[in-house]
Amino acid sequence: MSSSSAATGIEPIAEAAPLSLCAREPHVPADRLVAEMVPPPRFDSVRFSTYIPDPNQPSQIEAVRVLEGFATGLGGARSAPARRSLLGFGFGKAKAPKVPAGPRGVYLDGGYGVGKTHLLASLWHATPAEPALKAFGTFVELTNLVGALGFQETVRTLSGHRLLCIDEFELDDPGDTVLVSTLLGKLVEAGVALAATSNTLPGKLGEGRFAAADFLREIQGLSAHFRTLRIDGEDYRHRGLPEAPAPFTDEQVGKTAYATEGASLDAFPDLLEHLARVHPSRYGALTDGVKAVCLTDVQPVPDQSTALRLVVLADRLYDREVPVLASGLPFDQLFSEDMLRGGYRKKYFRAISRLTALARDAKGLVKA
Repeated sequence: MSSSSAATGIEPIAEAAPLSLCAREPHVPADRLVAEMVPPPRFDSVRFSTYIPDPNQPSQIEAVRVLEGFATGLGGARSAPARRSLLGFGFGKAKAPKVPAGPRGVYLDGGYGVGKTHLLASLWHATPAEPALKAFGTFVELTNLVGALGFQETVRTLSGHRLLCIDEFELDDPGDTVLVSTLLGKLVEAGVALAATSNTLPGKLGEGRFAAADFLREIQGLSAHFRTLRIDGEDYRHRGLPEAPAPFTDEQVGKTAYATEGASLDAFPDLLEHLARVHPSRYGALTDGVKAVCLTDVQPVPDQSTALRLVVLADRLYDREVPVLASGLPFDQLFSEDMLRGGYRKKYFRAISRLTALARDAKGLVKA
């Protein structure tokens, strides 16, 4: 019996056994982390022209207008950092040696599924600069980059960029707050323009999680770097779409895994244990070449640390458009009520939304 069938209790029905995520322990060199700071495959082809604003939400139309102007303002030859400004979303002819005060970036605030990442990736694509002069990554990927390169080397590497886009900007502890606040401050001084998405206004990040005065001061200083654009609307992943499909049986999941080229097959509890042994910065590499993820025995996540690791994996799978087929409980029952009311609730709701979308994508893999 193969490792996949042993873990799931499903007997092989074809010669070619599916992959197993639990059998993978990827190692990612630091230079790959930098080279991969581009919009994920799901957003390779998105542009402002492909964003479809909800006609009932004027803030979505306004966001496109502002971001198009922001991208245009980032054109032209890069000048010395201390002599460049980003006033009115355009580079002015600086006469003073100091960098002008005021916002040097945009912050897209809104709920789940209103198209913030689509707009952020569109900004990256629209900015008239070579890909090597633009960086795009999640907040977690940015902190992982600092961990891999060291703070000073990260500053040196990113200071030559025209634009840094940060997706899903959420601060979960004071250490990360200080780290990223200091990093962005250095990059602003170097003349790097900033753009970020989040589900929380900059001045409200961390509220209700930590009460330390230093933490709140860092939040306020960080929010001053951004012009906030509120994007209202409902989750487009549920707009006019049916409810998430009910979980399949173990037999259906197993048959689909064996019948689908490039599919993986793992028992959900085993995968959760394996994620604890792999650094989250490697979760993207963990899914390299995987065309579909098949999971048996999905059950509630046992604790907060495990839940946060699962959130990162869900993000990587969603970025890569990897469908997820599962048996057991539906994905909206992964997290306890306490988790969904706690400080990380935004992350958990995002994971539910994304896994639900991927479950819909996987429905067509199952043969009648």
